[in-house]
Amino acid sequence: MVSPFLSRTFNHICHLYFHPSMSILVRWLSISPTIRYPLIPMVLDKSGLGERAFDIYSRLLKDRIVCLMGSVTDEMSSLILAQLLFLQSEDKRSPIHLYINSPGGSVTSGLAIYDTMQHIQPPICTWCIGQASSMGSLLLTAGTPDYRYALPHARIMVHQPSGSAQGQASDIQIQAEEIIKTRKLLNSLYSKHTKQSLEVVEKWMDRDFFMTAEEAAQFGLVDKVLYPTPSPGGKMDERFEKKAN
Repeated sequence: MVSPFLSRTFNHICHLYFHPSMSILVRWLSISPTIRYPLIPMVLDKSGLGERAFDIYSRLLKDRIVCLMGSVTDEMSSLILAQLLFLQSEDKRSPIHLYINSPGGSVTSGLAIYDTMQHIQPPICTWCIGQASSMGSLLLTAGTPDYRYALPHARIMVHQPSGSAQGQASDIQIQAEEIIKTRKLLNSLYSKHTKQSLEVVEKWMDRDFFMTAEEAAQFGLVDKVLYPTPSPGGKMDERFEKKAN
C-alpha cells in the first residue's frame, strides 16, 4: 500500500492500493475510519523509460477512447469537448471511439457535443452500452455512418424536449416558443441521421419511445448490434471439461 496523504483543504484521507494480479492502483477516499468511497482506478503503463501511472480514463484516451457515462451536463460537455479536440490535434485521420451510457440531460450541453462531433475531422465510432436516452440517443446516432453500434442489451429512448417556465405570461410564452423551436431542430437532426421521414420521427418523439438494440438498428439510430463472438478453442462446456481433466 502506498502511504496515505492528508488533503490540505478537506479532512479526507486518500489511499492507493496495488492489486497483485493486475497493474492497477485502486484509489479510495476515506471520509471516516469506517466509510470508504471508491474513486478512479490508476493503471500502470510500462515502457522502455519505466512505469507511469494513469487514471483509467486518461489511459483509454491514449487509445482514442472517450467515455460519456452519466447525465449530459455542462461539466460533462466541457470534458467531452476537450477530449475530442485534443484527439483531433493528435491525429486527424484515426477514428475516435465514443462509448455512451447516458440517461440524457441538458439539450444545450448535448448540442455542444453534437456540433463538435460534426465539426472535427476524425471519424467517430459511437457505442451504446447500457442506455442512450434523450440527448444520449442523439449523440449515439450522430456518429459516422456505418460506425454506430449498440450492444445486445442496450436500451435506446427518444422523446421530445421538456422544460419548465415561470414568471409573467409573456415570459412563459417565450419559453414555450423556444421549446417548440428546439423540438423542431431535434426532429430534423434525428431525421437527417436515421434517414427516416420527418413525419415518422415526429411520431416517435411525441412520447417516451423505448427501443431495444435491434429495434434501434431497424429505425436507423445505429448501424449494427454487436453480439459476442464464440471464444477460440471450442464450445464453453468443452473448455471447462478440459480444465477439469
